[in-house]
Order: sequence, then C-alpha cells, then structure tokens
Amino acid sequence: MKTLVDHLAQYAAYHRDQRNILSHFIGIPLIVVAVTVLLSRPGFELLGLWLSPALLVALAAGVFYLRLDLRFGLLMALLLLLSLWAAAGLAVQSTAVWLSSGIGLFVIGWIIQFVGHYYEGRKPAFVDDVMGLVIGPLFVAAEAAFLLGLRKEVEQAIVERAGPTCISEKKATA
Repeated sequence: MKTLVDHLAQYAAYHRDQRNILSHFIGIPLIVVAVTVLLSRPGFELLGLWLSPALLVALAAGVFYLRLDLRFGLLMALLLLLSLWAAAGLAVQSTAVWLSSGIGLFVIGWIIQFVGHYYEGRKPAFVDDVMGLVIGPLFVAAEAAFLLGLRKEVEQAIVERAGPTCISEKKATA
C-alpha cells in the first residue's frame, strides 16, 4: 500500500502553482460537500443520525485516511462529519432544494478547479489516477496544515519528490 507521502507527492506533482493550490482550497471542499449532499438520499433518521449512502462513502474514506495517517485521518474524519451534517440538513428539504444545492455546489467547485488547473498548465491528477479524487481532499487538509507550520517532515518529503510551489507562467492550457 502506498504511504501518505507517496499519495500526497504524486498528487502534489500536479499542483505546484500556488494559484492552483488556492483554487483547491475552495473547489475541493465544495465538491466534497456536493457529493455528500447528492449521496444523502435516499436516507432515513435513526436515533438522531441520518443514514444514507453518503454515510457509507464517508466511512470508507475515513478508514482509508486513518490507515494512511492517524492525525490527518482524524482531521479528515471530522471534516467528513461536518459534510454529513450539512448534507443531512439539505436531504430533508424539498427535492428541488436538495438537488439544486448538490448540483450547484458540484458545478461551481469543478469550475474553480479547472480555473486553477488553467494556471497550473496541467490536467487534474485524477485524469491519470482515479485515486486523485480521494487524495484531493487530503491534499487540501495537508496544505492547510503546512501553512500553519504543522507536519513539516511530511511537507519536506513531498517537496523533495514534487518540487517547490511557485507562481509560474501557464505552461499549457488545461
């Protein structure tokens, strides 16, 4: 199994332009919430918990993140819980509200992502490896931790493999 650094370094290689990374701080959370919202139906409440396909996907993702790294895994589990909470609130609304919220967040998130990749001049990582769709949210959490001065050893290992971040001229169109 690949390590945390293996996954993050591979993903980071597609994300060295700071403008692209910034776009991911907005786009990826929107997409995660959107997918959670869209998977929140069908569902039902049991003992105050909303049980839906979104919960199953979040549990699987949470286990994956925890197996990679305990600290990042706990952070991702908390973020997934927040997404589930927001999605449960929308799931009980009318179909129009639920569906338009999910689709709207999804479309806006992807537009922001593709703007970032325009600046990067590279295609999104998931085009070459579908695991990029799972690693993207973890990448955003890791980049936030790095900005806060946390997990410097992980950041250094990623930079050694993927290179430093910069604001570069667009290399090619996305």
